[in-house]
Amino acid sequence: MKTKEWALLTGASSGFGVDYAHILGERGVNLVLTARRVDRLEELKNEVISKYGVEVKIIPADLSQTEDVQKLFNETEGQGTHISYLINNAGFGVYGDFLDTDWESTQKMLMVDIMALTQLTKVFGDAMKKRKSGNILLVGSIGAYQPCPTYAAYGAAKAYVMNFGEALNSELRGSGVKVAVLNPGVTATEFLKVAGQKPTAYQRLAMMKSRPVAEVGVKAMLAGTPSIVPGFFNKIMIWSSKLLPRVVQTRVAHMLMN
Repeated sequence: MKTKEWALLTGASSGFGVDYAHILGERGVNLVLTARRVDRLEELKNEVISKYGVEVKIIPADLSQTEDVQKLFNETEGQGTHISYLINNAGFGVYGDFLDTDWESTQKMLMVDIMALTQLTKVFGDAMKKRKSGNILLVGSIGAYQPCPTYAAYGAAKAYVMNFGEALNSELRGSGVKVAVLNPGVTATEFLKVAGQKPTAYQRLAMMKSRPVAEVGVKAMLAGTPSIVPGFFNKIMIWSSKLLPRVVQTRVAHMLMN
């Protein structure tokens, strides 16, 4: 990587976002960090600058708001900061039976997990294609591989992300723009807390540390791997589930989430 390149990290205030900032900072990549929690972004900015000496910009944004998504483009590409690496990391889940969950929370989740991710990929992908160079990482979930009772809308959103990213990977082959999808399993981030779920026995057993998962994602992005599942246990889970009828897959997933 060249030291004058820039990466845009969404959801940069915690979890994978912090890991991506350190991984790319170590490689000498300048960073644009975005999330809602400005205090955390400032803390991360100071830490990354101190450790790696790269440039870091902060653009606070709420990606459930369409105008904030466009703001990210206007304040980067629109002002001459060309983004070479787009990491669509922002996202969250809502736990519970779908009809019992709050619609406003679900709507915001879909706006962030699907609409914002798609819009960002569109506007920054267009700019990358014109330059014939760029890398895009979409953060999905192993929930993309089967129906997910108690995370019904979230799992469906991540299935969209995986299929969307794999399709773009093929469409952009030979263009100079690489697209990859990272589909992690249970990871030690704030996901469960934000979703409103206490860890189950399965989740405690399967939980991975976030930094190794993020490193798998960066490697996949640079290689243009269509999609990847990190962790041997997660790979076995996905492989074994394919041997079962979908109705059984769904019941097993429901059992593991309770």
